[in-house]
Amino acid sequence: METPSTPGGHSAACCVVLMMKSAARSKRRLAERIGAQRATQAAQRLLDCACEDVTAWPGPKCVAPSAADERVDAPPADVLVVQREGNLGERINHVNEELIRLGFERQLFIGIDCPSLDRAYLECAAAALDNHDTVLGPAADGGVVLMGVRGRWPPLSVLPWSTNALFESLRAACSVAGSSAATLPGLHDIDTLGDLLALPTELRSDPRPARRALVRWLTAQTDLCR
Repeated sequence: METPSTPGGHSAACCVVLMMKSAARSKRRLAERIGAQRATQAAQRLLDCACEDVTAWPGPKCVAPSAADERVDAPPADVLVVQREGNLGERINHVNEELIRLGFERQLFIGIDCPSLDRAYLECAAAALDNHDTVLGPAADGGVVLMGVRGRWPPLSVLPWSTNALFESLRAACSVAGSSAATLPGLHDIDTLGDLLALPTELRSDPRPARRALVRWLTAQTDLCR
């Protein structure tokens, strides 16, 4: 199978990969602050934003649910790859290999944690892979909101996932493997209650429907500490 491509078309040659969990299994750290039910509601709205990004992408799309029973929550995509067991690095390596086997050499991995992500950011990431082996979108807290690759990732299982050392560790791992890395502007991701409560301001001028729904839901949560 050949990688779908158009001469000069970055998006047509690059597959956006959504690494996802169902809302009921996501944002469990938030559940400690706002309760399981509201954490699930928040996660569903964040997932809706990520699905909005995948649907809007003009190139190939892959959805990678964390378990087979989450396929029902996945948006339409060209490819569906169920993640395997292991930490996030092992799961990304698995999805990466499966997509290469299917002919998709250029891949942009995203999650549900960054509703400020938009098509322009994804287009910049896709374009960066013309001249670099990898592209990283750093998160303000030291993690990443996007990681893109042309070909194979180096082994990712040993990286400090879910810590503020991830971005630098991932960039170092790419360097050790001989892969050049481009760095995009940093964005905020959603890990804490403070991150969540900052979204109405951050997204106030964003016209996308899932973002508007997220802001409306947050605005209605008047009892959350501010």
